[in-house]
Amino acid sequence: MTVNVGVIGTGMIGQDHIRRITQVLTGGAVVAVNDVDEARAGQVAAGLPGASIHATAQDLIADDHVDAILVASWGPAHEEQVVAAIAAGKPVFCEKPLAPTSAACLRIMDAEMAAGRRLVQVGFMRRYDAGYRAMKAVLDDGGIGAPLLMHCAHRNPSVPPYGFTTDMIISDSSVHEIDIVRWLFGEEIAAATVLTPGRSRQAGADLQDPLILLLEMASGVLVDDELFVNARYGYDVRGEIVGEAGTVALADVGEVTVRAANRHSGRVPVDWRDRFIRAYDAELQDWLNAVAAGTSAGPTSWDGYAAAAVTDAALEALRAGQRTAVTMAERPDFYAKAQ
Repeated sequence: MTVNVGVIGTGMIGQDHIRRITQVLTGGAVVAVNDVDEARAGQVAAGLPGASIHATAQDLIADDHVDAILVASWGPAHEEQVVAAIAAGKPVFCEKPLAPTSAACLRIMDAEMAAGRRLVQVGFMRRYDAGYRAMKAVLDDGGIGAPLLMHCAHRNPSVPPYGFTTDMIISDSSVHEIDIVRWLFGEEIAAATVLTPGRSRQAGADLQDPLILLLEMASGVLVDDELFVNARYGYDVRGEIVGEAGTVALADVGEVTVRAANRHSGRVPVDWRDRFIRAYDAELQDWLNAVAAGTSAGPTSWDGYAAAAVTDAALEALRAGQRTAVTMAERPDFYAKAQ
């Protein structure tokens, strides 16, 4: 079966997903596109023989030729578009965030539970990364003993000089660590604290960069996350879990290590696509396979909600300058099955 996908949002990530569906993965075809920038949607559709262009996201969702929806629009539009896809009974892959606030995510969950089946997969692609999967396997088999703490780093070479705020370092960047530590440890995050080190001169005048996000897991495991979005030298994601009997860490992602002329060097990824391209491929293939089989896979609406709840707490911690407890609803049985 070929899954006919309609893509809402044809910006950078939307175009990258279109490329992988049409050129890399199996079992999918892009048959419709929509974007608030109609000219850009037209340019993208021109490279997709037979694909239709819809003036609104609602029109695309209602298209009988579209089996499933891929939402890659900007975050504030996600709730309306995902709920509309659920109402139409169509599976939907939603790029992170599921919605900008935990309240909006709860409304999506309510709509999905009312529909009676899981229709939403959230784009937390790190769960599909080979390095994180190997890390979880070591953790789960007890090879390093009980986990005590985790060190993370999330470094971008740069961010746009305008429009990028300090809040976005948490909502756009740290949300990946927020989700991955929930998945690694199999538990929720209880509280967040944000520390503000000296500000980099490479940051914009109103940007506090870097930040340190401290997360307290429900079991007491502590996670520190260095967030540095103007690191300049490349895209560098790190992670190490310290257990009672050992440690497990992500390996250097360079393909080779060069030793020459009294130097020891390797390659640093250019950006997020360079570092996580295989994870993006794997998550979307998993979604296409699940849609074709009439099942669900990957991170759920609950995972999107939980990440948003922690983000809410972290943003409050940033504003208040103090530890902030995470407030969450009780997890519904509807989302109890592990993914």
